[in-house]
Amino acid sequence: MEEKHFWEWIELKAKLHNIGRVRAIHEGEIWWAAVGENIGVEINGKSTSFTRPVLIFKKLSKFSFLAVPLTSQEHSGSWYAPFTFKNKSQYAVLSQIRIMSVSRLNKRMGIIPNSDYALVRDGFRRLYLGEK
Repeated sequence: MEEKHFWEWIELKAKLHNIGRVRAIHEGEIWWAAVGENIGVEINGKSTSFTRPVLIFKKLSKFSFLAVPLTSQEHSGSWYAPFTFKNKSQYAVLSQIRIMSVSRLNKRMGIIPNSDYALVRDGFRRLYLGEK
């Protein structure tokens, strides 16, 4: 069983909460975000900062957004939407979509083209809305 670092994550999470950063965000941007140390099948952040890339899928307010975690590990199936970012294959992990606070955002990596954003949006619609 993989070693978990819950106490380290809780300490970092408290710091993020107390900083209360407000970042300007836009749909289609990719950011490093403090996703955390999670349980079971929930996707984790990496390194001591518990971060991983996320796609800003839907801005909900200046404080929150709907995030799609990303992975560079190849996956297929309805839970994933493949696209290319900076000449590298990425996979939007649609099964792990969640609301996040902008306080979790660390560094903006860039923005994906509208055509790739459409691939993720279409994957979301197929998975969650049953559209073809």
